[in-house]
Amino acid sequence: MDPALFITPTSSAPPPLWAQATAEIPFTFELLTNNLILGAALMALGLLGFLSRRNLIVMFLSAEMMLQGTALTLVGFGRYHGNWTGIIFTIVILTVAACEAALALALILVLFKRRNTLDPSAWHSLREPGLPPLIDSPEQAEPLTPTPGPESYPQLTPAGIEPPHPLQPWEVRRG
Repeated sequence: MDPALFITPTSSAPPPLWAQATAEIPFTFELLTNNLILGAALMALGLLGFLSRRNLIVMFLSAEMMLQGTALTLVGFGRYHGNWTGIIFTIVILTVAACEAALALALILVLFKRRNTLDPSAWHSLREPGLPPLIDSPEQAEPLTPTPGPESYPQLTPAGIEPPHPLQPWEVRRG
């Protein structure tokens, strides 16, 4: 082989655009604040979805959203301090979240196959013996009181109570 073939050109080429963009913008406190606000918003939305929904799949997705908010916060702190600790810890969190997702989806499939519902109250039969049962009934729900005024807003049914079904099925009404 001729060694002249391996000579590099003498002119220095400018670095690629992605390297220029990341080198010129330092991760300032303002960017960290934006990152923390976004992580806190994801965490709050996930917590709200987890506490307000009665569907196991939506509760599972809300828990995943809370984990993503935490991961975003850890990555922001790691980048702000200039070390890899937050990113490495985020990789560990995402690995645990993937394992948790597999187990949770398997449990959801087993519950749906046995009970034909995704309501978490169907799991109450698996409780420890001796604990009082938690029964969701329409009598325990808060009464729906219409708000007086010129406008009427739609009223949602409380969690755990099945809404009334139309007298005719959809196929019959469709004609």
